[in-house]
Amino acid sequence: MPDGFTSSDRAAFIAGLPKAELHLHVEGSLEPELMFTLAQRNGIAIPFASVDEVRAAYAFSNLQDFLDIYYQGMGVLIAEQDFYDLTAAYLARAHADNVRHVEIFFDPQGHTERGVAFETVIAGITRALDDAHARHGITSKLILCFLRHLSEVDAEATLDEALPWLGRIDGVGLDSSEVGHPPSKFARVFARARDLGLKIVAHAGEEGPPEYVHEALDILQVDRIDHGNRSLEDPALVNRLAAEGICLTVCPLSNLKLCVVDDLSAHPLRAMLDAGLVATVNSDDPSYFGGYVGANYQAVADALDLSKDDLVTLARNSFTGSFLEEADKAKHLAAIDAWA
Repeated sequence: MPDGFTSSDRAAFIAGLPKAELHLHVEGSLEPELMFTLAQRNGIAIPFASVDEVRAAYAFSNLQDFLDIYYQGMGVLIAEQDFYDLTAAYLARAHADNVRHVEIFFDPQGHTERGVAFETVIAGITRALDDAHARHGITSKLILCFLRHLSEVDAEATLDEALPWLGRIDGVGLDSSEVGHPPSKFARVFARARDLGLKIVAHAGEEGPPEYVHEALDILQVDRIDHGNRSLEDPALVNRLAAEGICLTVCPLSNLKLCVVDDLSAHPLRAMLDAGLVATVNSDDPSYFGGYVGANYQAVADALDLSKDDLVTLARNSFTGSFLEEADKAKHLAAIDAWA
C-alpha cells in the first residue's frame, strides 16, 4: 500500500470523494429486477424465468455477445415512465457513490426502431434528471449516441428527430459494435452536429485500433474519447492526447468483463496516468459489467495499488474533462481538495 494507505482507508476515501461520471449508457443500467418489473408492467415476454436466469445470461466475453443481450433487454422499455424509472434508479446509485455530476448516453435508435417515439424516450430521461437535480443536487448533461452498426443515413434521421430537443441535448456520441465501423463512416452527421453547437464524443480504441482514435480526433473532431485503451499502442498518439489534454473516459470493470484486459492488474489506467493522459474512471453499462462508478474506482485502485494522489487526480480529471462551465468545475475541484 502506498503512503500507509490501507485497503479500508482507500475504500473510505473513495466513498467520500466527489466524482463526475462521463461514460454511462443509461440503458446499460437496467438491473435484472427492473427488467422483470417492466416486462410484467408492459406485458412483454422475456426469455428468462427468473432474475437469476437474467444474471446468468450476463456471462458474455466480448462486445458483440454483450450487445446482443443489451438490445434484448431494451425491449422492455416502452413508456415514458419506464425511461424515467430506469434513469432514476441509476441516479440514486450515482448519488450513493457521491457522484455530483453525470454526462449520460442514451441510444434513441435502439428504441425508435422498435416503434417507441423519440419524445417518449427523452421525456422520461430528462424528467428523472430534473428530479435528481432537485432532490440530490446532481447536475447532468445528456449525450445522444448514434449506433455505429447502423448507417449514417439512420444517424441523420435520428439527429432530425432530436432537433426539437436540442435545449436538453448537450452532445452526440458514437457507440455499439466498433470493429468494422470506423468514425469516418459518420463524418457528415458529426459535422452537422458540431455546426448545431453540440459537443462531440466517440467510442474509439476499445476493440478498434489506434487508427480509429486518430479518425475520431481528425475527422469527427471530438472533444473527448470514450475508452481509448488501444491508444497506448501508438506512442505518437499518446503524446498528442497528452499535449492536447483530451479526456479519456475509461471503464475498468467493463474492460475486464469484455476481456479487453485479462486481469485488472494489467489494466492500462496506471500507464495512462504516468503518460500524463486525462484519464477518468466510469461504469459504462454497470448492471451488465458488475459495478457502478464507486465499485470501478475500488476495483481498479486495489488492483493497481493506486495512491490517494492517484485517486484525487482521477476525480479531478472527471470534472476537468466534463462539459461543465469553468466556474462549476472550479467549485467541484475545491470540494475534492477539501476532501483530500
